[in-house]
Amino acid sequence: MADPSSYRPKPGEIPDSPGVYKFRDEHHRVIYVGKAKSLRQRLASYFQDLAGLHPRTRTMVTTAASVEWTVVSTEVEALQLEYSWIKEYDPRFNVKYRDDKSYPYLAVTMNEEFPRVQVMRGHKRKGVRYFGPYGHAWAIRDTVDLLLRVFPVRTCSAGVFKNAARTGRPCLLGYIGKCSAPCVERVSAEEHRELAEEFCDFMAGRTGTYLRRLERQMTDAAEEMEYEKAARLRDDIGALKKAMEKNAVVLADATDADLIAVAEDELEAAVQIFHVRGGRVRGQRGWVTDKVEAVTTADLVEHALQQLYGEETGDSVPKEVLVPALPDPVEPVQEWLTGRRGSIVSLRIPQRGDKKSLMETVQRNAQQSLALHKTKRASDLTTRSRALEEIAEALDLDSAPLRIECYDISHLQGDDVVASMVVFEDGLQRKSEYRRFQIKGFEGQDDVRSMHEVITRRFKRYLSEKERTGEWVDGEPGDSEPRDGELKNGELKDDEGRPKRFAYPPQLVVVDGGQPQVAAAKRALDELGIDDIAVCGLAKRLEEVWLPDDGDPVVLPRTSEGLYLLQRVRDEAHRFAITYQRTKRAKRFRASPLDHVPGLGETRKQALIKYFGSVKKLRSATIDQICEVPGIGRKTAETIAVALAQAVPAAPAVNTATGEIMEDEEPGTTAGSSQEPVSAGASDERRGQET
Repeated sequence: MADPSSYRPKPGEIPDSPGVYKFRDEHHRVIYVGKAKSLRQRLASYFQDLAGLHPRTRTMVTTAASVEWTVVSTEVEALQLEYSWIKEYDPRFNVKYRDDKSYPYLAVTMNEEFPRVQVMRGHKRKGVRYFGPYGHAWAIRDTVDLLLRVFPVRTCSAGVFKNAARTGRPCLLGYIGKCSAPCVERVSAEEHRELAEEFCDFMAGRTGTYLRRLERQMTDAAEEMEYEKAARLRDDIGALKKAMEKNAVVLADATDADLIAVAEDELEAAVQIFHVRGGRVRGQRGWVTDKVEAVTTADLVEHALQQLYGEETGDSVPKEVLVPALPDPVEPVQEWLTGRRGSIVSLRIPQRGDKKSLMETVQRNAQQSLALHKTKRASDLTTRSRALEEIAEALDLDSAPLRIECYDISHLQGDDVVASMVVFEDGLQRKSEYRRFQIKGFEGQDDVRSMHEVITRRFKRYLSEKERTGEWVDGEPGDSEPRDGELKNGELKDDEGRPKRFAYPPQLVVVDGGQPQVAAAKRALDELGIDDIAVCGLAKRLEEVWLPDDGDPVVLPRTSEGLYLLQRVRDEAHRFAITYQRTKRAKRFRASPLDHVPGLGETRKQALIKYFGSVKKLRSATIDQICEVPGIGRKTAETIAVALAQAVPAAPAVNTATGEIMEDEEPGTTAGSSQEPVSAGASDERRGQET
């Protein structure tokens, strides 16, 4: 690890002008490229006290061994040079977007004598017109098949074209009218090129001209009683309209624009781009990146613009680019885009209307892309094994923690304090073993005491199960034949055949928090006499891993799979806890007098409300009337009547506009009242049982 002061430039040596700088390591490899409006101010920020630097920046400057810079005249030149050097050197600490798939384009090879329409992937070639990208190659072929009726452009390979020219016979498409057959000179090279240009114009969004021209020709043919020609033109118009319908109109003013959205977390970011041409979505693509440098959303947008338009010119750069955050400063980027296009480019954040609605759709796609990327990455066996090994090495464990339990505390200003326990085995979620806790030992907000209580309760249950069954006293699991209450696959069951979730100890306990929470968890284990379970905490602020009795945290590399797994475990515990806390809060707001009737379940409560319409009407009903509800016996009816008589009626609702008292119904109790929507993780919560 290098000391940044060892290669810090001398005072006054760095110019106070725009430029681009490079950090190199001890092997003279470029590890970071950046640009600055003032090189002196920017580089001085890297050579301050290391404790004041962001962890990613601190890692970069301690890895570097030298710094050099190049002065340019404007910020636009700095932007261009930065992009060129990033492409050339591929620095390890720069944000580098990578396509989450190889997107296919519809390409027209205008650089050939007889342009060809085809599907292309990979790097763009000079002289080729591209449209897209598309989600699937079959979508391109479907579109081309429809358009070849009207624009019969060549689609065959060079070998097929030469063979047809040699034999004097066109391919099948030439016989059925979907190719103008330039190979056998049915059309000249100039006529074929004109067809290809018309095809490109139509794909670029200039559709109205061709539709109006064909409709006019169809009308003229019908008036001259050339009905076969008119029918053919009618079918051509239908084919064009069908091709247009494949891309729904999203912007009514026929706008040409690119919409860029960013979804990010502490370690990664996903970018989604929608290409809108003529008001229709003509293509979509996405990137993901590791955040190996300290970047904001605006920085990610700037890097995305460089990646997207760094090698584009002309109409490939749209008139309008909509983004979630503007680069700072925005003027050089906007000027650079204008230079790439050759005319003014508007770079802005949509504020209202259709463009803002479409941006929200792009944002949802970015979030789904990031979630899908995380799922794929987490499911990889090799990656998971490496993650567990990295955790074991960093925490000095005897073996990889095959079972990890994570705990989190959630509350709302001290009310409805709950905790969650999530389980990961072999790096994967075990949702059937999730647990939820209500904090019962005290009132109010105290995360440290709450963590101590939860850990104590969980491992008391473990010790109780261990003592009751005698499991793991005389040997380890698998040393002998299964005992009573144990399955052959190692899963313990109680007397009623239900799995005993607390019967298994984890190799690692992770708590959401820093030193205080870790100390509380460790103290709870010590009080129970458990000394063979490791404990650590993951602090959100800097993603540091804290160990008991250690004054300094363990800092895992930002690209570490072990850190990524710990973050996933922590985030899942947080999600599970906050969902439970919200559910409890919502139940408290929707409390009904029927909730306190002993022996009355949810099904019969709903039957009562459905039969009477409201709790108020049920309260005024006689016992005989209550007995008329299916499933309600006389004894239950008497219990309900007594409970409702003792309960204090809810205060009537008041219309604040008119002062009118709304006495018809008790709030939240009618049969038609809507329930709070169930979150996406609701099915997961049902698996986790409350403890």
